[in-house]
Amino acid sequence: MLRLSKKADYALIAMKHLALRGDRGSSSAREIAELYDVPIELMAKVLQRLVRRGLLASQQGTRGGYQLGRRPSQISVADVIQAIEGPVTVTACSTDEGQCEQYAKCNVRDPLWRVRERILSALGECTIAELAADPPPAAVRAAVLHTHL
Repeated sequence: MLRLSKKADYALIAMKHLALRGDRGSSSAREIAELYDVPIELMAKVLQRLVRRGLLASQQGTRGGYQLGRRPSQISVADVIQAIEGPVTVTACSTDEGQCEQYAKCNVRDPLWRVRERILSALGECTIAELAADPPPAAVRAAVLHTHL
C-alpha cells in the first residue's frame, strides 16, 4: 500500500499551517505541535529537517520560530515528502541503487517505474499554496488566522 509516514503528514500539516499564517509572523515548534496534537519532539525534528532542505527558515529569540523558506506556490508536496522521506519509491528497484533478485527478468519493472513517475509528477504539481487554499477545520482556523499563540 502506498502511504505517507506520520513524519510526512506532520511536515505537510506544518507547511500548510505556516502558509496560512503568511505574514502574521513565525510559529514555534511547540505552537504547531500543541495546535495539531503532535508530539513536540517529533514536530521539532520534522521542522529541523525542513530547514536543512531549505523549505523553512528559522529564527532564534523571543519572536523567533519557523516561516516558509519560499512562497507557498514554489514548494511542492513532493519537495516536502522527499525532504522527510527521501526518494519516493514504489518498488525495491525504483531507486538508482536498488535491485532485487528478479531484476533481469522482471516484467513489471518498467511499468511500475512509469507509475512512480506519474506519482512524482502529481505530487510535484500540487503545491503548499494549493493545500492552504482548503480552509482549515474551525477548531484550528481562529488560532492560525487571528492569534499568535
